[in-house]
Parts: sequence; structure tokens; C-alpha cells
Amino acid sequence: MYPQCFSNKDCRAHSQTGQEPHYEDDSQIKQLQLLKEDVKKMLVSPFDKNLSSKLKFIDLIQRLGVSYHFEHEIDGVLRQIYDTSTKNNNIIIHDDLHQLALLFRLLRQHGYPISSDVFYKFKEETGKFNERLANDIQGMISFYEAAQLRFHGEEILEEAHHFTRIHLTKSLTTQWSPSLVAQVNHTLWQSLHRGVPMVLHQKEVSSVTKWWIKDLNVSTKLPFVRDRIVEGCFWILGVYFEPQYSLARRIMMKLVGILTIIDDIYDAYGTIDELELFTNAIERWDICFLDDLPEYMKLCYTTILDVFEEIEQEMKKQGKTYYIKYAKKEMKKMVQAHMIEARWFHCNHTPTVDEYMEVTTISSCYPVMIIISFIGMEDITEEILMWATSDPMIIIATSTICRFMDDIAGNE
Repeated sequence: MYPQCFSNKDCRAHSQTGQEPHYEDDSQIKQLQLLKEDVKKMLVSPFDKNLSSKLKFIDLIQRLGVSYHFEHEIDGVLRQIYDTSTKNNNIIIHDDLHQLALLFRLLRQHGYPISSDVFYKFKEETGKFNERLANDIQGMISFYEAAQLRFHGEEILEEAHHFTRIHLTKSLTTQWSPSLVAQVNHTLWQSLHRGVPMVLHQKEVSSVTKWWIKDLNVSTKLPFVRDRIVEGCFWILGVYFEPQYSLARRIMMKLVGILTIIDDIYDAYGTIDELELFTNAIERWDICFLDDLPEYMKLCYTTILDVFEEIEQEMKKQGKTYYIKYAKKEMKKMVQAHMIEARWFHCNHTPTVDEYMEVTTISSCYPVMIIISFIGMEDITEEILMWATSDPMIIIATSTICRFMDDIAGNE
């Protein structure tokens, strides 16, 4: 049994927000750091005769949703285990089903090319799994969870998933201990990928959709705007899904909504005079210019100011007050690019390819999204932001690819 490394309060805070829990004084922060150091020492300690405990400890940390604090240590341990326990991508030791299945799952979760052929040893001559495996409930639970990482066409794990689910369901009616029955029930009801991260993602999407539907009331106040907020949330989850980036996801989800509004205002609704007013207001970045805007633009303008104020406050907490000026700079560039496109359309001007690409790679919104996506990343320095906002080739190339993809989809 491992000592209690995190209090229930700490675990709840991490699980619900994906961020460091807030503490009232420095002593609590120091205590957390000491506990984290203790866990790191336990992870890197030798495991020659205690591999099973080491695997269970890694699994426990991951289930708590705090493994991102120990990524380097966990990667190092699993590399050692992979080097000593496998040959030609096959696990060469361990006949214990529980330990073998847990080892297989952890290695595959971390990208190691582990073969599932190792589980053939648990089959009888008839080609079916040995029924006596059903008596090993912990082994069956681990085998069931390992089977959830099967690839398409991986028949041995398809069979394992079917076999373990049937027997685990049957075990619920057997006179096992209440705690074991509860564990089986939980395993069947909530698969690994439906754990704490999924709950966190659901809360984020719920919060942002509430902001879009109830707080902004976009469908009523801006009926011409495409309602793509859930699509945007799903998109951002594809950018970074790890719990430590919860704040960044929430900000980026809101940003996608804002950029959709801006795009529709410039492309489909605003008059050229109204767009000039809006562009000037963004350039000035001052609530005093709100009265100059038509009513439908006021919601968009105040929302932009509010979200960027939220970003600024969060960056102040991290001691990165310099961040917001780079985010605003990219936002202004993006709006100015939209304005140039609107003038082209108004004057029936057909730009050259070079003119078009220079402007539309910015109006594609990807440069501003790249800069704001850095929020919540602890190692982002001002030097990196200066480089990223100086139009480096990698961002130009990325934006160009995305511009072409958008144009192709729009044409189709």
C-alpha cells in the first residue's frame, strides 16, 4: 500500500479543473511541492523485484488524473520496463494475467508497439480462452481494460473484450466482496477513456455552450451567425486534450465562437461603412468606441474585450503580463485583413495571387489562434511570443495550408 500522496481535496481540485488547486498560503503550496517530489522519488526508485507494484502505482496516478505532473518520470520508468520486459515488441515475461494485461495496456497507452500475441498463451487447444481465467477477477478486469486498446482487425483482443465482458457481468451475481463487485460494476459502466478527462471535457463544453446560448444569446441577437460552437469545442479538444490545458481550451473555445461571429459580420452581413467603424474600434481597443457601433456589432465588440480581459487576468496570475499585447496585436492584424477583403469585394477588385495569399493567410484566423493557443503553457516566454508574431515560416506555411483547405471546402 502506498502512502497518501494527495489529499482528497487536492485530487478533487485537479480532477475538476485540470489546473493547480488554489491555496490560501505558501505553506500549502510548499506541501504540495514536497508531496510531488515524494511521488517522483517513488516512481524512479528501483523496481527489479517489485514490478507489479510499480505498474499499479503508475496506473493509480493516471486514474487520479494527475499523471501530467510526472510525465518525465513515468516515461523513463516505462522505457526501462519496455527494454527489460520485451523482445521484438513481444512481452517475454509474466504469466500472471493481471500483471501482463496491465503491463500491455500501459505500454500501448504510451505508444510502444506491443504485440497482442502474448495473450494467446491463455487460450486452450480449442482456440477459446481458458474458462478458469474467470476466477481471477482482478486479472479479468485488467484484461478487459487492455482489450479496450485494440486496433482494428486485432482479433485476439476482440475476442478478449467479448470474453471478459461476459464473465465480468456474470460475476456481479456471485458472492464476491462488496468492494470487488463495486469495482467490476464500475469497470463495466465506465471504461478508461470515460474517466476524469472526459468529465472535465464535458464540463468545459457545457460551460462554453451556456456562455454562447444564454449569456450571449447569439441565435436571437445575431441570427445571421453560424451556430458552430459545439463543433469549435470539438476542434479545440483535438488541439490539446490533456487536463493541464483546461484553461487554454476554455479560452480557445470562446475564441472560435468570436472568430465565427467576426467572419460572418465581415463576409455576410456588415456594410462597408459599418465594417470600417468596427475595424477602427478594434484598432483603438477601448470601450469608449462602443457607442459608435451599430447595435448588432456591440455584442461582438464587448465580447472580444471581455474575453481578452479574462486572458489578461489569467496571465497576470502566471506573472506573464507581457502576453496580452501579443494576443491583441494578432487580433488587430486579423480584423485588418478582413477589412481589406471587404474593400476588395466592395470595389470589385480582383487581387493577384500574391496579394490574396498575403492577406487571406491572416484572415484565415490561424495566426491569432496559434498565439492564443499558447495560453496555459508554462514554458512560453516573451522571446517565443516575439518570434511567433514575427511571421515565421512555419506559421506562414501552416496558415497557407489551412487557407487552401478552407477555400477548397468553401468552393465545394
